[in-house]
Amino acid sequence: MHGIPWHALKLKDIYARLKTDKKGLKPEEAAKRLEKYGRNALKAGKKASVIVIFLSQFNNFLIYLLIAAATVSFLIGERLDAAIIALIVVLNAILGFAQEYKAEQSIESLRSLVVQEAFVVRGGHRLKVPASDLVPGDIIEVEAGENVPADCRLIYEASLKVDEAALTGESEPAKKSIEALPEDTALGDMDNMLFMGTSVLDGRGMAVVTATGMDTEIGRITSLVESGAEQSTPMQASIDRLGRLFGISAVAICSIILAAGLLEGQKLYDMFLIAVSLAVAAIPEGLPATITIVLALGVQRMAKKKAVVRRLSAIETLGSTSVICTDKTGTLTQNVIVVRKIATAGQEYEVTGSGYSPDGEFVSRGGTAEPASDRALKMLLTAGALCNNAIYERLEDQWNIVGDSTEVALLVAAAKAGYSKILMEDDCPRIFEVPFNTETRRMTTVNACKGKKYVFAKGAPEVVLTSSSSILIGGRVMPADAAGRDYFMKTNDDMAADGMRVLGLAYREIVSDPAKMSIGELEGDLTFLGLAGMMDPPRPEVKDSVEKCKSAGIDVVMITGDQRPTAVAIARQLGIFREGDGIISGTELSEASEEKLDSDIGRIKVYARTSPEQKLRIVAALRRRGHVVAMTGDGVNDAPALKQADIGVSMGITGTDVSRQASDIVLTDDNFATIVAAVEEGRKIYDNVKNVVKYLFASNMGEVLVVLLGIMLGLPLPLLAIQILWVNLVTDSLPALALSVDPVAPGVMKRPPRPRAEGLFTRLTLFDMALIGIATGVGTLGLFHLYLPRGLDMARTVAFTALVIFQMWNCLNCRSEDRSLFKVGIFSNPYILGAIAVSILLQSALLYVPFLEDVFKTSPLSAYDWLIIAGVSSSTLILVEARKFISSKLRERR
Repeated sequence: MHGIPWHALKLKDIYARLKTDKKGLKPEEAAKRLEKYGRNALKAGKKASVIVIFLSQFNNFLIYLLIAAATVSFLIGERLDAAIIALIVVLNAILGFAQEYKAEQSIESLRSLVVQEAFVVRGGHRLKVPASDLVPGDIIEVEAGENVPADCRLIYEASLKVDEAALTGESEPAKKSIEALPEDTALGDMDNMLFMGTSVLDGRGMAVVTATGMDTEIGRITSLVESGAEQSTPMQASIDRLGRLFGISAVAICSIILAAGLLEGQKLYDMFLIAVSLAVAAIPEGLPATITIVLALGVQRMAKKKAVVRRLSAIETLGSTSVICTDKTGTLTQNVIVVRKIATAGQEYEVTGSGYSPDGEFVSRGGTAEPASDRALKMLLTAGALCNNAIYERLEDQWNIVGDSTEVALLVAAAKAGYSKILMEDDCPRIFEVPFNTETRRMTTVNACKGKKYVFAKGAPEVVLTSSSSILIGGRVMPADAAGRDYFMKTNDDMAADGMRVLGLAYREIVSDPAKMSIGELEGDLTFLGLAGMMDPPRPEVKDSVEKCKSAGIDVVMITGDQRPTAVAIARQLGIFREGDGIISGTELSEASEEKLDSDIGRIKVYARTSPEQKLRIVAALRRRGHVVAMTGDGVNDAPALKQADIGVSMGITGTDVSRQASDIVLTDDNFATIVAAVEEGRKIYDNVKNVVKYLFASNMGEVLVVLLGIMLGLPLPLLAIQILWVNLVTDSLPALALSVDPVAPGVMKRPPRPRAEGLFTRLTLFDMALIGIATGVGTLGLFHLYLPRGLDMARTVAFTALVIFQMWNCLNCRSEDRSLFKVGIFSNPYILGAIAVSILLQSALLYVPFLEDVFKTSPLSAYDWLIIAGVSSSTLILVEARKFISSKLRERR
């Protein structure tokens, strides 16, 4: 038997080989197997080793230039210069290594934030565990929207269809069965097997795990699971392009400086070192790693706020988001659904109790009612418990609650009447089912009860009522006349107007084999039992979040499968829907033309009774109007809309694996307020990236201008090569990193979304960069000229130090593009103050430590000299503050 492949085995042989049974492994046995085999996650490539990252720092054109300069210095006898340049090369490599290693570690940690989970049956109990904890012999359950977590042999299926394109290349969904197959069956024809990495599109199934991790079929295909290189985001690509352009320009300017210096009679060796050093200083070669760190740290902060970013490009888009399309249940509401009202023919019951506690009563006409006294109520609770895939059971001292919150609410209501799903299923086991899907908006099961077969159905009231030919009234089955239907539809409307989600329930007895009946035959001719109205209160924090969105120029739109009255009631409570706003149903949306939808889309705030497929039309219409759309979704059918939206947001708790894979951001708490927090964090991250880039490019422009203007004016070289390299080393590292963690500006959610087409470098940004660069170049050169009478070394020392201090003022300037530093708060970012202090201390060491004085050709500065440098270098702060003041006044006038 051990030589027979899994797909050819019968069920009893599978259980025997894996030493398990229908109740699954006992928890202690599963723990032993996990300890023996280890966790089964796929090994998706190795991250770069420390040595490889460090050595990669030397694989750089600019470093080659420095090494060449050090070699030339050594060969002509300038051993000290050669040693200093070599030391700076090593320091630069260490700094680059630290940045890149930190970036890689940050990105690596993000991959573990979204963990796939699986439903497993162990010891007869259905539990949710990390997919990596599965072991051969486990019995798992899968349903539409989930990824298969291991290779498995099916033991039960209900309309199960699986997308196996990732494994077989077949685009058509594979229909599954449990029958044994011939041993020579091809992989693509193994209809009784489920394979890791494939996705369930429809139906439900149970299967026995046969292989995990690298032992699975997809685990053997290493080309599918090796990790590829990280793709750059559009912003990173834009920065890279600008960096290359700036680099080419800098090299060209350095070549001009070299030629001009030689024409002025400067030594070839000195000019060569100056040109190489300027090229190295001008090109921000560490910028990509710095930006990656900024993005990764921002993503980690977002993860702490329950928003896990799956794609870094989403961070850029967050700042441009102008419309958030959100689901209702669980996102705007608490997802703690409780049955509050039940209506049978001629009788209504209030259901007391709170949360998931089984304590509660059924109150009718002012008194407590016994469910057993009303056959319709008893049958309704029975239908709600048996036509149900959730788990609600007591395990030792805690409740094991697994499944859809609506289904859990029905089980809790049944428990309040003393009915247990587990005991009921012992008497009435399920023998057939038609799973819920968004097209039919219903679920149907067939249960065998004491020799009889009963169909139980639940779903949208209008759908179930339409399929019913009779109504259970006073314990008797009566024809469903117009009066009876009108009563239930009016009751349904009243419940929905109170903000309740309403389900209709029905049943019928059948004689035929359900597997041989058509779906229409099975789900028709039902006896309607009544309505169950459920309350899911709004999250208290959502209303403030909606107001924050409106202040930030972001529209909030509710898209729900609930009825129009329910949707409007909740939307009104949360401030999403106001007088004059539009509401449209799924039916009306289907009938609307593209032109009609485009003209009305701006005022529609609520979409009721919509299907996931209709979300595609909504997204497309909003995007045609120029909006940047964030769309939430949790089902398998939401995946196309999540992909089409500018930002797809999936649910970490209730969402399917397929929706999470299609999304850019996963909300681990399914909370709308988390989306708003993510938008705020995204705006902050974008601002910080922009500020870092502006700081580095403006500073580097100033360094180039100092030398270029000095040569053009016929002055001696204002800076030595090693001084230029030192400025680059000191000012491009700690201050830039400190700037990247600047706290969020208070008014970040008071400004409108950033236009989609707006690049990182606006006219204002480029103006500031030019203003700062020119002020730095002219101011430094002016000080150099002022101190020349006191000797060349003294003048160079002042210029050298002034260049560093100019860039410290520049760091403070770049904290905000439109708000004064004094409004931002000088002390609001202690990291920047610390970085400035360290940079100045390091610079001071070069002036007052004798050995370093000789190396860097510096002279000690007096307190008066420091005051002069501080005063002149502060001109950048004064100029930029004046520009901010003028800009604010112009905005006020507009």
